[in-house]
Amino acid sequence: MLHKFRTGDTVEAHRHVNGGGWVADTAHVDATAYVGPIAEVYGRAHVLGHAKVYGNAVVCGCATIWDNARVCDCGQVGGAAWVHGDARIGGTNRVGGSAVVCYAPD
Repeated sequence: MLHKFRTGDTVEAHRHVNGGGWVADTAHVDATAYVGPIAEVYGRAHVLGHAKVYGNAVVCGCATIWDNARVCDCGQVGGAAWVHGDARIGGTNRVGGSAVVCYAPD
C-alpha cells in the first residue's frame, strides 16, 4: 500500500503490527517494538527490541534505535544516528548525523 510520509515522498509502506504506525517497506521494525498510530519510520531506519516511536515522532534515514530507547512527542532521529539503552528523544529535539545517544541509569 502507498503512504505519503511527512517528507512528501509517497512510498510502499504498511501499518506496524504493534501500534499501527506507518513503516516504509524499506525500513525494518521488530514485532516487539512499538510504533504509535501517527508515528513514522522510513528510509532504511531500524527500530529494534523494545524501542518505542510514538506521538508525532519520526525515525528515518539510516538511523537505528534499540533496547528501551524512546522517540516521542515531535522528536526525530535521522541520518546514521544510534539511540539505545534507556535514552529518550522527545519534545522537538532532533538527533542526526553520526550521533550516538545512550542512557544507562545507575
